[in-house]
Amino acid sequence: MVDEIEVKLLREGARLPQKASEHASGYDLYACLPDGPVEVGNFPVRIPTGLAFAVPPGLDAQVRGRSGLASRGVTKPTGTLDADYRGEVFVTLYTTSPDLTYVVEHGDRVAQLIITRLADVEFSLRDELPETERGAGGHGSTGR
Repeated sequence: MVDEIEVKLLREGARLPQKASEHASGYDLYACLPDGPVEVGNFPVRIPTGLAFAVPPGLDAQVRGRSGLASRGVTKPTGTLDADYRGEVFVTLYTTSPDLTYVVEHGDRVAQLIITRLADVEFSLRDELPETERGAGGHGSTGR
C-alpha cells in the first residue's frame, strides 16, 4: 500500500518533491524564488518552496538538511509538518560561519522531506525505570 500526501502548488515555478535516486530516503524540496536569488548568511533565512501539504494523520513529515549543503557550511534546523498545517512550507537556512555566505537560486534543492509512520504511545509514570548497562550516562558516555 502506498500512502498519498496531497500537495498544493502555491505559485508558478514550484516543484513537487522528488527522490534524487531510487533508494534515497528523502524527497528533495526545491527553492521557489520568483523574485530572484536569496543570499544566506550567519542568520536564519526562510526559503519558500511554493508548496503546501496535507499530511495524513499517522504519518510524520520531517524537513531535514541536505548533506551537500552541510559540506559547504550551510545548515538547516529540522522541522516538522503537522497533519493539521496547510500553509506554505519554508526551509530555514543559515551558514555556520559569519564569514560565509551562500546564494540560493530558484529551483535549488534546499532540504529533504522524510516521511515515516508515527507510533501511538501512552506515557506511564514510574518511581523507578528498568536498569541498563549504560544507565544515566549522557552525551559522549558510549564512546567518541
